[in-house]
Amino acid sequence: MIDIKLPDNKIITYERPVTGTKIASDISKTLAKNAIALSINGEIIDLNTVITDHSSIRFITLQDEESLEIIRHDTAHILAQAIKNLFPDTQITIGPVISDGFYYDVLPKTPFSIDDLPAIEKEMKRIVAKNFPIVRETWERDDAIKFFQDMGEYFKAEIIADIPKNENISLYRQGDFIDLCRGPHSPSTKFAKHFKLMKIAGAYWRGDSKKTMLQRIYGTAWVTKEDLDNYLHKLEEAARRDHRKIAKKMDLFHIQPEAPGMIFWHPNGWTIYKILENHVRNKITTLGYLEVNTPILVDKTLWEKSGHWDKFGEHMFTSQDKEKDKTIGIKPMNCPCHIEIFKTDIRSYKDLPIRMAEFGSCHRNEPSGSLHGLMRVRGMTQDDAHIFCTEDQITEETIAFTDLVKDLYKDFGFNQLIVKFSDRPEVSAGSDQDWQKAELSLKNAIEAAGIKYQINKGEGAFYGPKIEFHLRDAIGREWQCGTLQVDFVLPKRLDAYYIDKEGLKKHPVMLHRAALGSLERFIGILIEHYEGKFPLWLAPIQLAILPITTDVVDYAHKIKEFLDHKSYRSYLDDSNEKIGSKIRTHSLTKIPVLIIIGREEKEKKSVTIRELGSNKQLFFNNILEFIEYLDKRIVQKS
Repeated sequence: MIDIKLPDNKIITYERPVTGTKIASDISKTLAKNAIALSINGEIIDLNTVITDHSSIRFITLQDEESLEIIRHDTAHILAQAIKNLFPDTQITIGPVISDGFYYDVLPKTPFSIDDLPAIEKEMKRIVAKNFPIVRETWERDDAIKFFQDMGEYFKAEIIADIPKNENISLYRQGDFIDLCRGPHSPSTKFAKHFKLMKIAGAYWRGDSKKTMLQRIYGTAWVTKEDLDNYLHKLEEAARRDHRKIAKKMDLFHIQPEAPGMIFWHPNGWTIYKILENHVRNKITTLGYLEVNTPILVDKTLWEKSGHWDKFGEHMFTSQDKEKDKTIGIKPMNCPCHIEIFKTDIRSYKDLPIRMAEFGSCHRNEPSGSLHGLMRVRGMTQDDAHIFCTEDQITEETIAFTDLVKDLYKDFGFNQLIVKFSDRPEVSAGSDQDWQKAELSLKNAIEAAGIKYQINKGEGAFYGPKIEFHLRDAIGREWQCGTLQVDFVLPKRLDAYYIDKEGLKKHPVMLHRAALGSLERFIGILIEHYEGKFPLWLAPIQLAILPITTDVVDYAHKIKEFLDHKSYRSYLDDSNEKIGSKIRTHSLTKIPVLIIIGREEKEKKSVTIRELGSNKQLFFNNILEFIEYLDKRIVQKS
């Protein structure tokens, strides 16, 4: 007999073996109908898995967060089955769950086009309606290889051949379709009702450009129709807010083939860039940061000592010093260079913490297929800093940095913040003791800051654990921007030390931190968050002065001179266009405030404005009253 413990601590005794399906049926018909999987001792498995030992269990239903990944996994298999039904000569490869959906890589005899997706979707819906049971089967490895080879599924056979010989293989069958998979899956195809195929892209087999080019079909799947509709609406909204389209209208930047992943900033875009940089600079200067600047080109030997060459070498651009026959790395990050500055003097414990900041220009050889406007670039500037401190100072510095991040994000209109803690990755540098100290120190610091956080398992930097700050934009998307990492490793590797109270050499702790991250990417996020309608303080052109007739242009010039004196960024449109045309033109370029100047304004020395997105006009008795209004908006960041 075995004891099965339920979430309410109730214990049911069964004769072994027993399945989750049986237990669900015994509890209630409703649970038997709604359960799609089982969590046993914290591991999610198929509902009909045989339980042989005393266990604590929890049923997964569509109301549980874990159900979404299972549904998406089911839908990927349904996609593959539909393709095989309609196009039998197609080879299928892998179909994992990804953020917001799934994909399946396939090799069709004739390449698919976007026009094929509706027919595939229709067949998927037929498979769902058939309510095929999804059944797990365990096969011997060699039998599975032969089975897929005989079917002409050579990619599947290759995957299985890479699995150790002593391991059995799990396959999942639904109707006459069978696929290699570890699971878990729901009991039948009926649960995957709400999905949509999105696009087709190219993908090399196993990500290797020397191997076969496959077609990757992307889809999204959700538990409810409402969730699916909301997601599709969000995509439509995201397309409308695409920062590349908005940037073209606002004349912010461009990218061209001769410099892939590199930004050509136009005056309006560079104005936003400098506002961001100076805003961060002003904030951190008051917090005791010292700004430095380090070389872009650094000899390969430094990157080898730091460990970055082994970890990031393939993503680094390099140059050759022909005179000395040396390889020079174009820096992908600033940290080793900051350590070199730290090492130029003998540091005392009394000097710590030293907060070293740099708006550092970094370059990374990102794959060309991943480049995306400002969001993924090869040349970037980070609001980077490194804090050299003692172990006792980690908590205080972490709290100060989290306060800075919250303050900055609020300034930019982001009030929802998600924090994630990332612990040791599979491949890392440093001793177990260093990692234990670093992880415990960072956790204690976050908790002392009163911040709730999620665990991001195994996603730390190679030299230390980190916390990530994710903000949520106007349409609900999450963006990871700020980060703080606790590092006991690099100061040792590069022999940085300070003199402690006992006069002994000691390695400092190094806190790597960035509040906004890449300035390029953050500007891209801002453009889409605001849909280009920047608050007054951020707008590249804050005010457009629009005289209605030529006889008031002289008064318009006086207003422009006064605004220039007050350091407001304004533009005077004294063209012969009609006022309606001027308003439309400058509304399309997202200028926040339009100043309408007619004969009445000239006579009364008054100001009339129209704000972006509003048809109402505001009246000010004089220019000083108007400036007071503008100043208030700047202070309020509105």
